[in-house]
Amino acid sequence: MLYRLDAPAKAVARQFGARANDDPWAGGHVAPGQFAPVITAGREMIAGPRPSGRQPRRMVPRLWGVPPPPSVHDAPRHGILSVRNLESPFWIGNLRNSEFRCVVPCTAFMEWGATRDREGKRRQCWFALEDQPIFAMAAVWKDSEIPGFALLTCEPNAALRFAGRDSMPVILPPGPEALDLWLNGGWDRAKALVAPYSSSLMRERG
Repeated sequence: MLYRLDAPAKAVARQFGARANDDPWAGGHVAPGQFAPVITAGREMIAGPRPSGRQPRRMVPRLWGVPPPPSVHDAPRHGILSVRNLESPFWIGNLRNSEFRCVVPCTAFMEWGATRDREGKRRQCWFALEDQPIFAMAAVWKDSEIPGFALLTCEPNAALRFAGRDSMPVILPPGPEALDLWLNGGWDRAKALVAPYSSSLMRERG
């Protein structure tokens, strides 16, 4: 998977009610192992006591990819990019603790199609949303030498199944309620957001 965020930092922060500070993001393409803007309402890193009260939303650069646990020896070189098992001991603490949930702003994402073009290359299927020019993908972050994030995935909708995929990124519904629930709500309610986005609200773009 790849994705794009074709909007500058200030516009993204304004949409999500976050502080951009001096984030240099000007818009563009994001690949695994690269830094990208992330919206968080928790602390900047794990060290230190947990802040009291609700924290302001901030837009900070984080690396796409989380270092694997020591027991994993065949992880991708960019680290773990997605959360597939919500009950995994590696992820459950971050999911249950809202300060480690975050959202990743996006304008389009790419999944590799099941078919190939005339040159034998795998087809790139880019998807955008009809109802959200800039949308939020649900994610969690972990602290390490460089704090990284991983995107949550879920069952594919009809459009992604047609493209030959067995999963898709979790996309939050529009509006402040879903964003607030993911960033601040209890896991008992927030996990209901882990669901396929309606394919009728998606369009494939070239």
